[in-house]
Amino acid sequence: MIDGDYELLTDESMLHEPILLVMMTGWIDAAGAAAAAVEAVADECATSPLIRFDDDTFVDYRARRPTMELRDGVNTNLRWHHIELTAGQSPGGRDILVLSGPEPDMNWRRFSKAMGDIAVEFGVTQMIGFGAYPFAAPHTRDARLSCSSPSTEVLASVSFARSFVDVPAGMAAALEHTMHDRKIPALGIWAQVPHYVSAMSYPAASAALLDGLHEATGVKIVGAALRNEVAIQRQRIDQMVANNNEHQNMIRQLEALHDAAVEGDADAASAAAEMRMKSGDDIAAEIQEFFRAQD
Repeated sequence: MIDGDYELLTDESMLHEPILLVMMTGWIDAAGAAAAAVEAVADECATSPLIRFDDDTFVDYRARRPTMELRDGVNTNLRWHHIELTAGQSPGGRDILVLSGPEPDMNWRRFSKAMGDIAVEFGVTQMIGFGAYPFAAPHTRDARLSCSSPSTEVLASVSFARSFVDVPAGMAAALEHTMHDRKIPALGIWAQVPHYVSAMSYPAASAALLDGLHEATGVKIVGAALRNEVAIQRQRIDQMVANNNEHQNMIRQLEALHDAAVEGDADAASAAAEMRMKSGDDIAAEIQEFFRAQD
């Protein structure tokens, strides 16, 4: 089936009350944590392509040029950026849809409407969006999750932190409203990544997002490879920080702010949000140099 905006790639579209998971590149994903979490979901759910959206309608090729594969002077192939909806099933037997690829470069309302219509057609019962952002948080604590939703009822169903901020929106935020308008509960789950490690992988945040998915939907994704990396990276960062008193002091300050915020201290949460990033930039550069020396 071809709609004009998208093409159905398979006839095997018999889905039972699927959950829609959204993670599109182009907006905030500190440490690539959300992308890694979605990859774990796709792997364990054995997702396969279901729908491909029309590139000419939604992708600006000047911003996302296709990659030319040149082999001994022969232009063998062009690899394009595709927006795809894939389908699979969780280990527990729950049908899953995963929307991935680059955020549309244009026609956001048109894309949102098309995705909303698809969700209704396939009987989607819940939408979850993944994201991650840098925050003044310590790596010595579990990655904290925050959330967004147009529905106060949806927010009341999870234990994640709430924020008060005006920020540019991503496509997932637009889709939250699209789904909400169609009576489909929608929730954005965001992992806080320590600002001093946000430029490198941070599997602890990815694992936290998988835990958040479980809390919000009941779908359990093990993500064994990610979780195995959590302790390894924590040990490497600890080793680096242990050699610098200034960094140790910064970590202790972040721990105090984090613990107070978890206990509901609004002033501490505000202080963490406004904490200057200079010290984080310094430690980030040293951590990256330390890791390169270990490789």
